Amino acid sequence: MDRLTSMAVFVKAADLGSFASAAEAMRLSPQMVAKHVVFLEDRLGAALLHRTTRRQSLTDVGRAYYDRCKLVLAEAEAADSLALDMRSQPKGVLRVNAPVTFGSFSLAAFVTRYLARYPEMQIDLTLNDRFVDPLEEGFEVMVRIGEVGDNSLIARPLAPYRLIACASPIYLARRGTPQTPAELQQHDCLAYAYWSPSVPCRWQFTRDGKTEEVTAHGRIRCNDWKALLHAATEGYGVTLGPESVLNAEIAAGRLVRVLPDYEGPERPMHVLYPAGRRPTVKILSFVDALVGEFGPLRSR
Repeated sequence: MDRLTSMAVFVKAADLGSFASAAEAMRLSPQMVAKHVVFLEDRLGAALLHRTTRRQSLTDVGRAYYDRCKLVLAEAEAADSLALDMRSQPKGVLRVNAPVTFGSFSLAAFVTRYLARYPEMQIDLTLNDRFVDPLEEGFEVMVRIGEVGDNSLIARPLAPYRLIACASPIYLARRGTPQTPAELQQHDCLAYAYWSPSVPCRWQFTRDGKTEEVTAHGRIRCNDWKALLHAATEGYGVTLGPESVLNAEIAAGRLVRVLPDYEGPERPMHVLYPAGRRPTVKILSFVDALVGEFGPLRSR
């Protein structure tokens, strides 16, 4: 006999209180229900049920075995469901949250390619740089820059978020090329305003294990890096921005990297989704595709 089937019959008989009731519920004969229970008892060498002509009850061994059988049957059902999910195509609406700059420059293009691959999917993408609670705000997948300290979320690493300094050829021809971070003090820096104009914008650079920090001063300060990128390509100063975006501007000749011997700031980046429940196929497919495109193996 199949052990999982016998476990299911035994659990049903224990739940309903009689072989006859279990037989009716499972469309078996009472004799077949009895055979399944006897098969388990013979295998274990112990009685699972006290049986009389009027009633039945679990033995001490039967009670402990009953609890374990329920766990085993639940795990088997979950495994079957996961296999079925993995064979199905993702569909439905997926709510995604991501930082503004990464979302608009990198993630948006990925999303359109993903939707082309899965025509039954819809993506509800929200971009902001503030902390969000996925359970309260209903997000199923999030991309976050920085350390992850929330145990309620499953985190999969992406390539680190690296920043480099760049300026346009026109600006460098007019103002000269800085050779050290300290020389940026004599340049117009396009400062990203995180929260308040009163908070100074500090840029960090590392070389040979030593870190130098400078305060970025300039005529333009903005809380949207897209605007700063436009100002940089127009020749209004030095910008510090994501390497993944600026590499394309450098290749096109619109910008030139400055301080190439220094490493700019680098922060970890992860894609997150809530723990505590089995992720749906739409979550897994999106996360797997995201890691495939922006994962740590693609970092350099």
